[in-house]
Amino acid sequence: MEKGCNLRSTEKRNGVEVNEGVYLRKSIGYFVGVNFIVGVIVGSGIFISPAGLLEYSRLNVGVALSIWAASGVLSMLGALCYAELGTALPSSGGEYYYVNRGLGPIPAFLLLWIQVVCALPMSSSIKALTFAEYAVQPFYSGCPAPVLVKKGVAIAVILTISCVNCLSVTGGLWVQKICTFLKMLALGIISVGGLVLLAKGRTENLENAFSGEIPNVSQIGQAFYQGLWAFSGWNTLNYLEEEVKNPSKTIPRCIITAVPCVIVFYLLVNVSYLTVMTPKDMVSSAAVAITWADRTIGHFSWIIPVSVAISTFGSLNGSTFVQSRLNYAASRERHLPSVLSMLHVKYLTPAPAIILSATLSIVFVIPSDILMLTNYSSFARWLMVGLTCISLIVLRYREPNLHRPYKVFLPFAFVMAAASFFLVLSPIIQEPEVEYVYALMLMLGGLIFYIPFVHFKLHFKIFDKITCFLQLLMEVSPPTEYSEIKCQ
Repeated sequence: MEKGCNLRSTEKRNGVEVNEGVYLRKSIGYFVGVNFIVGVIVGSGIFISPAGLLEYSRLNVGVALSIWAASGVLSMLGALCYAELGTALPSSGGEYYYVNRGLGPIPAFLLLWIQVVCALPMSSSIKALTFAEYAVQPFYSGCPAPVLVKKGVAIAVILTISCVNCLSVTGGLWVQKICTFLKMLALGIISVGGLVLLAKGRTENLENAFSGEIPNVSQIGQAFYQGLWAFSGWNTLNYLEEEVKNPSKTIPRCIITAVPCVIVFYLLVNVSYLTVMTPKDMVSSAAVAITWADRTIGHFSWIIPVSVAISTFGSLNGSTFVQSRLNYAASRERHLPSVLSMLHVKYLTPAPAIILSATLSIVFVIPSDILMLTNYSSFARWLMVGLTCISLIVLRYREPNLHRPYKVFLPFAFVMAAASFFLVLSPIIQEPEVEYVYALMLMLGGLIFYIPFVHFKLHFKIFDKITCFLQLLMEVSPPTEYSEIKCQ
């Protein structure tokens, strides 16, 4: 691990300079935690995925709604598994830390490699491009917005969110609170509108819901991909554990509140769409939420595209928060350069980790192929969930005396592991493409860095000079150890 310079955060009290220590403050309680989980889950998915899910369900309304509910239940099971790991192993870093403890450093590093280099930056790029699509389109009425304009806006929003999070943890949390309130307001408008229309007898598209064609296994798998993409983000709080107040109680409570809340809203929103549109209308619509707004609230329909943009902005803000904490935690374990574990001496934010996340996200904006990015991101995300659930099972048997404030029903972990590997292997078996070979090669390519720099601890003096230069440039310092904080 590279050596750095000795910078510390100080504060003047009564004219005397006091060493405050450099570490992440605990600023996330129950309400902020619920807000954060909901804010990251509810991105653009619920406004876009319903059409794709219904198409793969062969326009069968009953099957589509059942898959939405099942996707929510599966997400809830995964979140409960993560709650056990989060309360038993309270450290920022999420899946990386759990796999490192359960399966060892090599699987953890390969998982970290694919997350840092590929999965999380791709996810942020998708959200930034979706934000740009909805934010720019009103200025190009009647024709598609230029690709360069959309890319420019996507890059600008990534930089804006990164700057906010570099300057203040509280600022990032406030952005999340405001965006979550506005996006839930939009979902509330759609849900209430649907209930009003149901009360008026608009039920023709919901009658005989299971009377259509039944999709095959392949189509059901693709439909689950659409539904689960809309629920992604339920593991958010596991990346922020060192900033959570009383995590052993707060994390399970936040999960048990937030995920069911999102499930209920998603089902109500889908029912609302079906009170206004036939299944064929939904499948042919480029953005079902906007079509719903055009047919129900007329001149105020602009509220929905604005809400989608705000929703995506908030979800991107949460993703930036998550990415930076993963980089920060992995650097502390000496699996990434040490400068990434340093905090700004004034703002106490993981600025170097945020800058790395922003840079990689901008790189993936350049190709701007959202479908390609989604496929790669989903592949990596479910592989990560599967390995994490296996780690939970291994730790149950290998470390039975580990203190677990919350214990999940163990069969849930087996169900999640099986479902995860089905979602990883299903598209490869059904539609084998060379891109999946590239993804596997990229993952194994992490060994090129692991073997010399982590396993054999190969080190050059130039690394220390680069670390010190970056440390002085960004005004960052290694975090104070908790034992050191208590002694001050």
